[in-house]
Amino acid sequence: MLSKDLLGLEHLSRAAIEEILDTAGPMREIMHRSIKKVPALRGRTVVTLFYEASTRTRVSFELAAKYLSCDTIGVAAASSSVSKGESLKDTARTLAAMQPDIIVLRHPRAGAAALLAGEVPAHVVNAGDGAHEHPTQALLDLFTVREKKGRIEGLKVAIVGDIAHSRVARSNIWGFGRLGAQVCLAGPATLMPEAVQEMGARVVSLEEALTDADVVMTLRLQMERQKAGLLPSLGEYAALFGLNRERLALARPDALVMHPGPMNRGIEITPEVADGPQSVIVQQVENGVAVRMAVLYLIAGGGAKHETID
Repeated sequence: MLSKDLLGLEHLSRAAIEEILDTAGPMREIMHRSIKKVPALRGRTVVTLFYEASTRTRVSFELAAKYLSCDTIGVAAASSSVSKGESLKDTARTLAAMQPDIIVLRHPRAGAAALLAGEVPAHVVNAGDGAHEHPTQALLDLFTVREKKGRIEGLKVAIVGDIAHSRVARSNIWGFGRLGAQVCLAGPATLMPEAVQEMGARVVSLEEALTDADVVMTLRLQMERQKAGLLPSLGEYAALFGLNRERLALARPDALVMHPGPMNRGIEITPEVADGPQSVIVQQVENGVAVRMAVLYLIAGGGAKHETID
């Protein structure tokens, strides 16, 4: 049983990651039933607390909870006491007094999920904290690749774009590395964090990253997090790093094309690649619900093992 909190993948064991992926398979079958609901977590309450805008992550967590028969409550910061100046710690204490079982948090500050987890007895799931981690996005990416390729071990994974501001990149570096993939990073030098190679990934040229890659993941430019002057223009970024048909041809013929969304079409990725036969972007969204069902189920006590996800 996976217990207490899912805050990131940095310290998560390979066995724990594989348990989540193995559990997500049966969960996805539930999504294709005529009645998409099982009583696995009936009587449990899930609060989604989002301090940043979200479509895919928030909706998929809420659907995942409903498919497992949880009661769900969505809290948006703009329409809560946060807009009146309430701190995260005070919000945590307020929510804790209402006895929810699971709190799903998205916050613009790195470490916010860990802070919340230390203040409440409820299970906390990190739905993205600043530029730190986005563990369930990486888990759904791993699930998608493992399903399509049959394995993670030994694959070459190219992650291209705004690495410095991407919590998705960090979680994927930890996750793919833990399961035995080779992770190569490419992007503008101004958008490449210092010491990222200490995480186990290699920083290489775009051509080297794409050559013979099994998986090509492009990242959204995080314009809301960037400082001025990091990029000359969006047009220049698209010309130098945008994934188009010619660049994709450097990868293996059966390479998967991924993007965590939302996409800036024509900048990070061209429409013909995003919608092409190698793209699994839509499958990522579907698999996100299944993976988040697995996470909610396991941290709420549905598994057989006992390991904290931290």
